[in-house]
Amino acid sequence: MEDELLKLKNPRPALPRAPGRLHRLGWLFARLIAAFLFLSTALVVVYRFVPVPVTLTMIFDPNGITKSWTPLSRIDRNMVDAAIAGEDGKFCQHNGFDQDAILKAWERNQEGGRIRGGSTISQQTAKNVFLWQGGGYLRKGLEAWFTVLIEAIWGKRRIMEVYLNVAETGIGTYGVEAGAQRYYHKPAKALTRVEAARIAAAFPQPKVRAVTGATGFTRRHGNVIAARVGTVRADYDTCVYR
Repeated sequence: MEDELLKLKNPRPALPRAPGRLHRLGWLFARLIAAFLFLSTALVVVYRFVPVPVTLTMIFDPNGITKSWTPLSRIDRNMVDAAIAGEDGKFCQHNGFDQDAILKAWERNQEGGRIRGGSTISQQTAKNVFLWQGGGYLRKGLEAWFTVLIEAIWGKRRIMEVYLNVAETGIGTYGVEAGAQRYYHKPAKALTRVEAARIAAAFPQPKVRAVTGATGFTRRHGNVIAARVGTVRADYDTCVYR
């Protein structure tokens, strides 16, 4: 009787409950997120100094790969200015995202017709280097994350250098060096303003827009880009050429 009373007065402490399934899943998810943040940041740091060897777009290109990594110091300034003029006029002013361009693209897309984007050169570089082509919220979210990283770790000059080396410039052709050799049989450091503008005019749709012998919209767009190069050089490429 006394033993039973002692047990009632001093009950055995309850054993801790085993973690539930949701708790285990939450812990696993948190570890996966932490691993992704660490690995993605580490990869961006590596590519700050090392040429990008290959991208998913290149790997899955059925036409093969022709490319030649070229430092920005061996790419003519005309090509840099043409890229800014044709793809991202505020490249040196924004932090990776051009809110005005995004808003305008959204408004145009509400009207129907062909879907248009408001991606900056930084966003395009993030997508081309680390991700896959196509849309979707997941890809867009990852693109935003990598854009923030390369803006913070690479800086504008490195972003431009990588962009001009991984951008598709024709069927199975990547980078402006390979494009210059393919279309003009000369290195990228020798491109004229018009030649650079024609390559830049084909950036959005390199598989269907002709660089040499261009007609219609591509030719007109190339002429507009060539005319803008001088303005870009005067005021809008300072983050690349200090």
